[in-house]
Amino acid sequence: MSGAGVIGAGAFGTALAMTQGARGGRVVLWGRDAQAMAAMQAARENAVHLPGVPLPQGVLATADLAALAGLDVILLSIPTQALRGFLQQTGPALGNAVLVACCKGVERGTGLLPTQIIADVLPGARTAVLTGPSFATDIGRGKPTALTLATDLPDGAALQERLSTPVLRLYLSDDPVGAQLGGALKNVIALAAGMVIGADLGESARAALMTRGFAEIVRLATKQGAHPETLWGLSGFGDLILTCSSEKSRNFSHGIRFARGEADLGGKTVEGVMTAHAVSEQGAGMDLPVIHMVSALLKGEISVPRAMDALLQRPLKSER
Repeated sequence: MSGAGVIGAGAFGTALAMTQGARGGRVVLWGRDAQAMAAMQAARENAVHLPGVPLPQGVLATADLAALAGLDVILLSIPTQALRGFLQQTGPALGNAVLVACCKGVERGTGLLPTQIIADVLPGARTAVLTGPSFATDIGRGKPTALTLATDLPDGAALQERLSTPVLRLYLSDDPVGAQLGGALKNVIALAAGMVIGADLGESARAALMTRGFAEIVRLATKQGAHPETLWGLSGFGDLILTCSSEKSRNFSHGIRFARGEADLGGKTVEGVMTAHAVSEQGAGMDLPVIHMVSALLKGEISVPRAMDALLQRPLKSER
């Protein structure tokens, strides 16, 4: 029995299920909390994460892993740091479906990207990654969104056609590494951009930070085998613009609150935090001043004013 599944019933996972459900056909939205999923199925909306947006008729909200049996495509919308543990526990329930990673990050301790984690736990699994500039509320409400679908599968174009909708336009890429690094690293730069705004350093400083941060993204990604042009696309530059300019971004808003010294930092998963530490640890000898500084700030090793001074006092250099 074919159909699409979404694992992870947060805002983004629910929004993805809605887009696929709007196409018609069978869609399974799986979440770990049985009580919450039963309430969602009964009310036909995710009242916690995406209130006021009804689930399409064909979407089944459930906590039963057996409902995933026979699906040919499963979108994984769970945090990168939790992906390995989830796959180790539930891998057999995913069958032979194409597994599409919809999370952005780098695994701390290994430095692996989501599709690499999948391959490490489930050798032989067919994988892809869906990434780019998007907010769950926009996708869930059917607002026009363009994303990158990156895969090295020979039938990638068929998967692109399968997951695209009239309002969700997917651009196909054969560079999963570049697409994932763009999506992961821009979260770290968004944290830094939020810190700049939270510390009242000004819009000019944010623009400079984004530009130099993007240079670090390109430098690191190309060293790991990514195509430079991938980083100029939706999964890199496009995602960076959105994430560094809106308080709807968890990473950007987290950076603002952090710089202001607020005790309540939101309580939501902020992928850029662990990614900053993972990349800083893996690339200890690389020229990544912004990324290293974000990690040090989050660890409490340096203050925002001292971090600013350290970045501004770096030796002058050519932009090229």
